[in-house]
Amino acid sequence: MKRTTLLILLFTAFSLLAQDKFRTNSAVVNFEASVPFFEEVKAVNKLGTLVLEPETSTLICTVIIKDFRFKMDLMQEHFNDNYIESHRYPKAVFKGKIEKFDLKNIDETEKEYDIKGKLYLHGKSKMIAVKALMKRVPEGIQIVSTFPISVEDFNIEIPYVVANKISKTVQTDLTGIMK
Repeated sequence: MKRTTLLILLFTAFSLLAQDKFRTNSAVVNFEASVPFFEEVKAVNKLGTLVLEPETSTLICTVIIKDFRFKMDLMQEHFNDNYIESHRYPKAVFKGKIEKFDLKNIDETEKEYDIKGKLYLHGKSKMIAVKALMKRVPEGIQIVSTFPISVEDFNIEIPYVVANKISKTVQTDLTGIMK
């Protein structure tokens, strides 16, 4: 019995270390572009895709723009039709390299990593650098990151009428557990 349990544990540990990709289709991406004294501009997307390729230290995050949910339907409609134009630009993609990444160093202790890569949004791309916290959890590898996105960098036009009610910098949060 002990020998069987030991063999099962060894094979499980080996298969986890030998895995070539970790992924999830349920990463959560929040963004907020609120300005004090005006209505909250906030949305969440719970269907983000994250892929971690340990061999190349590559992280890829993809979100479908129409999957962002707002408190108010009208805000969601304006976001998709007027600002992000999700019918023309249906997804946002980030592909970057995690600096000094080694899968063997990922354990239960949270570690901060720098990730540099390209963010594709609204038909434009820009090199960005983000910080991410990573650790091993029972379900896989957890990643948490917070970073700003400038609407000007991606030619997102905000109508003059509401320009002072929406921040020019969108605070973006990413959380996911890759298996």
